[in-house]
Amino acid sequence: MDLTNLRRSYEQGGLRRDSLDPDPIIQFEHWFKDAEKSDVKDPNAMSLATANKAGEVSLRTVLLKIYDHQGFVFFTNYESTKARQIAENPNVALLFPWLDQDRQVKIRGQASRISTTESLKYFISRPRGSQLGAWVSQQSSVISSRTLLMSKLDEIKKRFAHGDISLPEFWGGYRVKPSTIEFWQGQPDRLHDRFSYQRQQDDSWTISRLAP
Repeated sequence: MDLTNLRRSYEQGGLRRDSLDPDPIIQFEHWFKDAEKSDVKDPNAMSLATANKAGEVSLRTVLLKIYDHQGFVFFTNYESTKARQIAENPNVALLFPWLDQDRQVKIRGQASRISTTESLKYFISRPRGSQLGAWVSQQSSVISSRTLLMSKLDEIKKRFAHGDISLPEFWGGYRVKPSTIEFWQGQPDRLHDRFSYQRQQDDSWTISRLAP
C-alpha cells in the first residue's frame, strides 16, 4: 500500500527558546498538564526502548507512574524481557507521543530498580485486581492458552482470599534517570521546533536547538 500522500500540516504553534523553563522536569510538567487538559488518551503512556548486550532492541508501551527530579518511574515484572535487557544494558529511551498536540518528548537515560519500599508503596495503592494480576502473569513467558491464566488467577484469589495481597518479590519499579530530554513541537513544512536538554556532570542542564 502506498502511503506517500498520507500527511497533514502541523499548525498548533511554535516553541521558542525563551519560553522554555531552564529545568526540563518543570518543562515536562507543563507539557504533561497540557496533555491532560486536552483530553489526550492515556497521557502517561510512553514507549520504552531497551536493548540487550548484543544490541537487539525491544520496544513496548508502559505507563509512567511517578516523575520528579530523580527520574521517570514505571513498574513491571522483574523477569520480563524489558527487565532482562535492562539487567544487561541499563541504557534506555522513552517517548511520549502526544500527537494530538503535535508534540513529542524524547528521553534517554539509564534505568535502575527502585527500592522495595517504594515499590510496595505503589503496589498497595493499586486496585486489587491489578495486584492479583501481578502475581498471575509470568510476563513474556510462552503460555499455552488464556485458560491457563484464568486458572492461575483463581488459584491466587484463593491464596489471598482472607487478607491483603503481598508484594511479589519478582515485581517492582524502575527509575529512568535522564541524560537528555528533548521537546519536539511540530511546525509547518516539516521545519519542526526541537530543543534538547543535556545533563552536565554537576546535574545542571544545557539547552540546544536541534535541526528538524
